[in-house]
Formats: sequence, C-alpha cells, structure tokens
Amino acid sequence: MSEKKQLIIPRTLKGFRDYLPETMIPRERLMEIAQQVYRSYGFVPIDTPALEYYEILSGKGSDETDKQLYKFEDHGGRMVGLRFDLTVPFARFSAQYIGQIGTPFKRYHIGKVWRGENTQAGRYREFLQCDFDTIGTESIVSDIETTLVIHDLLNAIGFESGYKIHINNRMVLSGLLEKLGLLEKNAPILRALDKLKKIGRANVAAEMVAVADITEQQADFVLQLAELKGTSDHILTSLSAMVSGNAIGEEGVEKLQTVIKNVQATGISENVVEIDVSIARGLDYYTGTIYETFLKELPSIGSVCSGGRYDNLAGLYTKQKLPGIGASLGLDRLLAAMEELGKIEKTATTAEVFIPYFEEKRLSDYLKLATELRKSGIRVEIYPEVKKLGQQLKYADKRGFLYVIIIGSEEFDQEICQLKNMKTGETQNCRIYEIGNFLKGNALL
Repeated sequence: MSEKKQLIIPRTLKGFRDYLPETMIPRERLMEIAQQVYRSYGFVPIDTPALEYYEILSGKGSDETDKQLYKFEDHGGRMVGLRFDLTVPFARFSAQYIGQIGTPFKRYHIGKVWRGENTQAGRYREFLQCDFDTIGTESIVSDIETTLVIHDLLNAIGFESGYKIHINNRMVLSGLLEKLGLLEKNAPILRALDKLKKIGRANVAAEMVAVADITEQQADFVLQLAELKGTSDHILTSLSAMVSGNAIGEEGVEKLQTVIKNVQATGISENVVEIDVSIARGLDYYTGTIYETFLKELPSIGSVCSGGRYDNLAGLYTKQKLPGIGASLGLDRLLAAMEELGKIEKTATTAEVFIPYFEEKRLSDYLKLATELRKSGIRVEIYPEVKKLGQQLKYADKRGFLYVIIIGSEEFDQEICQLKNMKTGETQNCRIYEIGNFLKGNALL
C-alpha cells in the first residue's frame, strides 16, 4: 500500500501578500493613472533588474535601509541584493547610459522593491513603487514641476483637495546645523527628525542626544525650527532669521520660496501645498527640496507620495555631475488607505458586460455578438458553460458586471435582447445592433 502524499500547506511569507482580482484591478487602475500623468509631463518609461550588485545598493540610503536589504551570494560567488527603492538603481542606470540618453532625462518606473522591515498597516516587505525623476539639471523648474506632478497625480486618482503636499528643503536644515556646528552629525540628526510625526518630540530629542551625541539644548533648537507653523510667508520669514549668515541655509530658504511662489502661480493654494520644516526624509542621499504627501482623512497611514532632490547620488558611479530630483507614489500604501476610506468600488471582473450562455445551439451567435461589442470598445465576457440563467446571473452579480445581455434563440431570430442593469436591477428591451451605441451613448459604461 502506497504512502499517503503529504500536502504542502499553501501560505505566504510574512510581509508579503497575494492580490485577488478585487484588489489587483484597482491596483492596476492606479498604475494606469500614474502612467498617464507622468506621460503628460514628458516622462518616459524604463526598467531595471530586481537584483543589483550589493555594492550598488549598500550605503546609499541609511544604516536602517542597509539592515533591511535582502542580500545573498549568487551562484557565481557575487554578492547581490534586491533593490530597496527605484532611485538608487536609476542613479546607476543614468551613470551607465548617460551618453546614450542625454540630459535632462525624465523617466518613470513602476516596479517592485523589497525591504526586510517590520510590517504594519499598508506597509509590506515587497511593495510597488511608481517613481518619476528628472536627472541632469539643477534647475528649480524641475523642483516646481515635481510638485505639480504630485498634485496632478493625487487629483487624477480622485482625492482632489483631500490631501496636502508638505515641502521642505534639506539645505535649510543643513544650514541650521552648520550654524550650530553640527553639520558633521547631519545624517543621524535628520534621520531622527524624520520620525517626528511617528514617535513625537520627546522621543526624537532623546534619539538625537543618544545617537547623534548632541546636547539637549541643541536638540531643542533643531526641533524649534521643525515646529514652525503658520502661512508660507511667516515660515519663510522665520527661517530666514534662523539661518541668517549661513550661505547654505539662505540658499535653501530662497529655493523654498521660489517653489512655493511658482506653484501658487499655477492656482494651487496653501490648502494643498504647504511648507513643513519638520519633514527631513530618512534617506541620506537627499540634498535639496523634499516632499511628503498626506491624506487629510487618514494622515496616520503616512506619506503616500514622497521624494526630493538628490544632486550627488549618481556621483558615486560616474565623474560626470548628474543632479536629480523625483518622487514616488506609494501605491500599495495608498491602496490600503483607499480601501479603509471606502474609495474602491469592489469588482472582480475587468469586463463591463456579461452574456449568459444558455442556448447551446446558438454558440456562434453569442460569440458574434460579443465580438461586435468588443470592436466598439466594450469589454465582454461570455459564460463558458451552458447553465440555468439564474445560476449565471448569480455569477454576474458576484463578479460585479455592470450589465447583462439576456438573449435566447427567439431573441436572436427577432434581433432583440434584454439588457439588465446589475446595479438597479432594471431590465429593458434593446435591438441587438443598437446595444453598443445605446450603452456608450447613454454614458452607462
């Protein structure tokens, strides 16, 4: 007697997830929206490998990202790592192909990244990033445009004014630290400051004292800067006074002022874009303008679109100066927020119209009808088996189709059908050859 086969338990790794159709469909929709917005500004698509040489990735983000790196030795004895973001690989890509692509170069990249970090709501160890970047120019125009892209992106997704873009400039923070004689401790101080919204003032001050080895008074002064509130004019005036006499800080304030002024000139108000001196971004490669975007209804989920200027990152791979700036839509985090806020309509189908198949001898007619509708731009699914109409309507309702075309032999002969609205339950008769125009003309799809 043969031994009973031991089944493998189907399960996913901690921090990783499967995407069922009702989640993957809106996820793909967000990717399509991001592509459309990026392309509207002239960004072009690229792709890079998931695996990079370890030396390409290590030491480019922070001590924390280095700890989170998935790294191993491959079959050729090379140390490799899974990319933890799309910016570092882009810097390598730019240095490698700059002679071919030229500057300025504007790219977008939608791809998976991996970080071995603690999991929480909306945060996984494998997640998708939707990046857009401009490399090869220090022009403030790119900083302004990055703000506009974030604005258009959130609007296109459907949040309109339900979010706020927080802007700061690393040069302001660096200038203040230089004025305090703390510039060499820039990285640990800014990494601690980046946690202000998560762990609070007292914990950030304690981390600055412990990790950066500064005094409580110095930590307090840095936090006073970070806690500036008010209108853009008020904050800029206060910042100017605090960094006065320091060239780096003064340049940072000037750049911040230029971005805000020109963004507002396009009609975007302070209710949407505001200066927030508390944001620092935890990655060490940022050098100038930085961005974080929070949803007004769910700020606790964290920033859903972040980024900034990194003028020295590509310098690790080439002697040619390749300043860059860009941002990344945290698609999976945003999707989790949209689910929580009830902004995702549940559906498990990509087709709009369902045709039940219950007259076996009329298969060719069903296929012909579906083909004609697809030619007119309507997405259609035919049930693959002959079953009772009631069973097929249950299937259509569960999947989330908008309309069902009910048609049997008699109706085919008379060239009419019943069109059932699955949301309202209403049914009406319609000529077969008029279905496509009827659906599109009445804006029902």
